[in-house]
Amino acid sequence: MGVVPQKRIDPKAYNLKEQVVSINRVTKVVKGGKNLSFSALVVIGDPEQKVVGYGSGKAKEVPAAIKKGIEAAKKNLRHVHTLGTTIPHQVLGRFGAGLVLLKPAPEGTGVIAGGPVRAVIQAAGIGNVLTKSIGTTNPHNVVKATIAALDELRDKAQVAELRGLAVENL
Repeated sequence: MGVVPQKRIDPKAYNLKEQVVSINRVTKVVKGGKNLSFSALVVIGDPEQKVVGYGSGKAKEVPAAIKKGIEAAKKNLRHVHTLGTTIPHQVLGRFGAGLVLLKPAPEGTGVIAGGPVRAVIQAAGIGNVLTKSIGTTNPHNVVKATIAALDELRDKAQVAELRGLAVENL
């Protein structure tokens, strides 16, 4: 499926919680020596409203990098289609060499996921899901692959509309 343009979501309307996924120390070698700075990958979301976003920030100090990451994530919010406390169907998300498989799980299973995938799933407010991260372990690519997988989720009304059928006929 192609990328569907989404309208911007207002971050002020939600009770957003942020979670830092990774902090990286990066250096730039210049004539005078090395310039040290920090890069932060942040995931934010409102679990009650099923909204999630991610952002990356870079600054000379860690708190400033995290703050920039949060501001970038607020510009990148999206709604996630869920079915109760799980996802409606199995989905595969890909970004670069990162591949993330999400599978629906019965009530009481919990979130079976590793670090970066767990951060995104919990921020989105999905309570029961099975995941498998395949390929790269780079947190940036894994987070982006998870977001890509969540973007591919469709509810029954959307599928019926795409097929030109009534919801009852699915």
